[in-house]
Amino acid sequence: MKLDGVLDEAVWKDAMVADSFYQNFPFDTSYAELATEVRVVYGESALYIGAVIQQKQSTYIVTSLRRDFSIGPSDEFAVNIDPFQDKINGYHFAVTPLNVRREALIDNGNNIARDWDNKWYAEVRNYPDRWVVEMAIPFKTLRYKKSTGETDWRINFSRIAVAQNERSSWCPVPRQFGINNLAFTYPLRWPDAPPEPGANVSVIPYAIASVEEDKEFRLPREDKYNVGGDVKVAVTPSLNLDLTFNPDFSQVEVDRQLTNLSRFELFFPERRQFFLENEDLFGRFGFPRSRPFFSRRIGLASGTLRRQTTDGQEIEVERSFNVPIQAGARLSGKLDNNWRVGLLNMQTSAVRDADLAPANYSVGVVQRKVFDRSFVGAIVTNKENFKPDGLQSGGRAGVQPLFQRQ
Repeated sequence: MKLDGVLDEAVWKDAMVADSFYQNFPFDTSYAELATEVRVVYGESALYIGAVIQQKQSTYIVTSLRRDFSIGPSDEFAVNIDPFQDKINGYHFAVTPLNVRREALIDNGNNIARDWDNKWYAEVRNYPDRWVVEMAIPFKTLRYKKSTGETDWRINFSRIAVAQNERSSWCPVPRQFGINNLAFTYPLRWPDAPPEPGANVSVIPYAIASVEEDKEFRLPREDKYNVGGDVKVAVTPSLNLDLTFNPDFSQVEVDRQLTNLSRFELFFPERRQFFLENEDLFGRFGFPRSRPFFSRRIGLASGTLRRQTTDGQEIEVERSFNVPIQAGARLSGKLDNNWRVGLLNMQTSAVRDADLAPANYSVGVVQRKVFDRSFVGAIVTNKENFKPDGLQSGGRAGVQPLFQRQ
């Protein structure tokens, strides 16, 4: 298969066609005015999706060339895949007429987590009256159960045409629901069990160095260096093990600046890759605003740092700072169509300038699917603080804790 945006391979001509898209907006009682044809084929290592999207080139609207672009203001074609047929958790891949791509995890049926990154490929070819998409999604990128008799997934295709003010999908989605809601999908039936994804191991090492000097508080120059890395291992096609050693998260996108006028603190989203896959298991347990565990508290803190100036004076500086993470392990994913599990353990180091003790964080989560689109679950959290020599109290009151022993 040559990925070039031209569906000229013989396998495309033999594939079944998914067409006759239904409107989701502005009405949900009629067929889409703009035609779309989608074909799906597969090889040994990837799932291939080809789409012919009718739209005049002069009406393209693409508001961003940034990967993981926002949903809504740009023309797009999207694929939603639910390998476990639970209609709650799945994968989302989208592309614009200018081949800007977006990949995301779907949890709770309709929440699109765009911070997830993984490998997949797409090419787009533009014509005066249409644009053609050719996608390749490696099986290693997806998580699914491979066993005898498991031959069904669920899938849906959607598109947004901004100038025509139209949203449409292959499986009809009522207007009160988002166009990417997994409750509305059709079966994707394999002739046999899906192909074996093979060994799936990613190793991501890093090395970093920095020089820091604070002239405002007359602090001496600090030369720092660090090495570490992450490892991602697919224990099974549906169960993933993340390992990290002395991680560095400096490549993570910064948070949006927000003004908080309430008496409650803000919960910024988790963007660190180590915590992202199956993040809803840990971070959105039950009711979306209930947070028995908030991973952003691991490795980050705010409080008072004691620093010595160049003239020998000791001062206290209120600031946010990184708490070094020594190592961590995280096992998460599906055991079968009904059970999901998550286990996490992380060890942090002391921050002596802040009188902050080292700590160990442990979390265990289990979910059981019930009925069609519901689940029950349980979570256990534990934090152990250690008081090494040289710390005054084992942890200052000004440093906010993650959680207490439960």
